[in-house]
Amino acid sequence: MLNEIAKNIYKMVITFPGGMGAVNAYLVKGKQGYTVVDTGMYSNESIGIWKRLLDTGISVEKVVLTHTHQDHIGLAKWFQQDFSVPVFVSEPGVAEMQKYCGQSTVKKLIRLVAQHGGPRVSPEMGEDSFIYDFQPDGTFHNNEQIQLGDDLYETIWTPGHAPDHFCFYNRQEKIMLIGDHILKNISPVIGLWSGEEGNPLADYLPSLDLIANFPSDIVLPGHGEPVYHLAERSAKLKESHYNRLQGVMDIVSREPKTAYEVCREMYGTIDIILQLSSFMATLTRLLYLEAEGKVARKVDNGVVRFEVTGQGGLTLWLNFVIIIHITFSTESARIHP
Repeated sequence: MLNEIAKNIYKMVITFPGGMGAVNAYLVKGKQGYTVVDTGMYSNESIGIWKRLLDTGISVEKVVLTHTHQDHIGLAKWFQQDFSVPVFVSEPGVAEMQKYCGQSTVKKLIRLVAQHGGPRVSPEMGEDSFIYDFQPDGTFHNNEQIQLGDDLYETIWTPGHAPDHFCFYNRQEKIMLIGDHILKNISPVIGLWSGEEGNPLADYLPSLDLIANFPSDIVLPGHGEPVYHLAERSAKLKESHYNRLQGVMDIVSREPKTAYEVCREMYGTIDIILQLSSFMATLTRLLYLEAEGKVARKVDNGVVRFEVTGQGGLTLWLNFVIIIHITFSTESARIHP
């Protein structure tokens, strides 16, 4: 069940119905037992996977979370209450947990999506709010050291995918547990799952630059396979976001459109789960462009449409070309002094 993927680090894929369908849980071996990093979604399937492992007699010392999205925090309360395993969450993560306790967040999400012309959000999304209804045994902050197994890891706050997202870095071994901040083959969704407007993409892009500065031999993400070239993957994700931003600009330059209309034009017709994620990615790009003064909103009968302002056009792309040139020039200088 366990696959050793790096020194004293074992990967276990926790599968569940819906959503991404699976999450990578990492077990870091120590003298007092294993530290579990992320747990998987709350589901009978996920619980069965963990029970089969625990029935082998394996000892879990504690659970540590990269962030509090459902597929990462889902079984933390179960570990704590059924097995007396302490759970550690970041200080921003505690604030996020408080948001998701109860139905108010789902109601806000429904309103937000409808306001931007989006797909129907089911109130049933709030039925798992109980997974947030517990008190962590400890918290951590940015730029601290946390023990995973027997080794010390640096805590690196990387907001964007989630406001409370953290990565854990072993400087000696050059290993990073990176959660959903960077994935190998897909771009992490930058969304507004709390139902509150914000500008998470403005947080995510600098977080990509930040994380690229850590020399890493192996990077362990929350989904999919390891990443071995962190700076290169970070730059590629940034390039993808700027390409998408330019695509959004091109669409709304023709006529004002809702976020959902832009999403449908960019992604076409897709199933409801992917549709909501694509919608969120589109909306956060529009909000980023709005904050940059590139687009402006028009509200008609409570529905928001965006249109290009006089500051739009090629400026966005030219800025990106300059940024990427500097990024790769810096990386080249690091590799070839």
